[in-house]
Amino acid sequence: MIRAVKESKNIFLIILGVFAAGMGLKGFLFSSNFIDGGVTGISMLLAKVTSIPLPFWLPLVNIPFIIIAFRQLGAAYAIRSTFAIAALAVVLVVVPFPDVTKDLVLTAVFGGLFIGAGIGLAIRGGAVLDGTEIAALLISKRIHILKVGDIILIFNIVLFLIALSLLGVEQALYSILTYAAAAKTLDFIVYGVEEYTAVTVISMESVRIRTEITRHLGRGVTVYRGYGSMREKDKEILYCVVTRLEVGEIKDIVHSIDSKAFITIHTLSSVEGGMIKRVAH
Repeated sequence: MIRAVKESKNIFLIILGVFAAGMGLKGFLFSSNFIDGGVTGISMLLAKVTSIPLPFWLPLVNIPFIIIAFRQLGAAYAIRSTFAIAALAVVLVVVPFPDVTKDLVLTAVFGGLFIGAGIGLAIRGGAVLDGTEIAALLISKRIHILKVGDIILIFNIVLFLIALSLLGVEQALYSILTYAAAAKTLDFIVYGVEEYTAVTVISMESVRIRTEITRHLGRGVTVYRGYGSMREKDKEILYCVVTRLEVGEIKDIVHSIDSKAFITIHTLSSVEGGMIKRVAH
């Protein structure tokens, strides 16, 4: 029963993502000669060069990545991704999305927004509409000096350089704007406002600082014992995981108690287990 409910939720998110991506593609980008990044961008570029419609290229170009997903991520993920990509191709053929605007900037920004939202919703539903991330993950495991983000960036640089020669400078630049809007929207949909951030604080007022963080934000604080090489003194190092919206509050609390405190902040790609939600005050 629980599994059925979970899969129903996944299917709902995937369908929502398919229609969002369809709106971005057919409602904005089709009439503008712009493309997106990733495998979707390759499919759009092939559609423009060959005059064979995008609904044909999308499943075809994604087939190798679906095979990779089956081998690396399991049958369920591959099946959901196959359904998502096939559904997007069908929606592009069947659903009469309106051509929303002729303004090129609005087309690039909102086209990217809808595409990013669609890919993000599909990811939250346990599928992909674009196989770039799967390929990047596989390559990063074999070439350890490259991260997934680095590979995707290199992939898209090459793609947009090709687009520059085939579509022209203006269309390529607008396409980069489309990709940027899609990437930011994708991050927001996948991680949301609760994207977690790690904050490390080194201060001689560590007791007061961790008390205030716990009291005002309801966040747990981990304490490390450290040793300063400059002054050769033992000190407490505070480590706290918060949402990105709470980073400013953390800094205000620390600075109000110790203006000379040393603070480092970095975004976390994943957080599991422990007490990462707010606790009762």
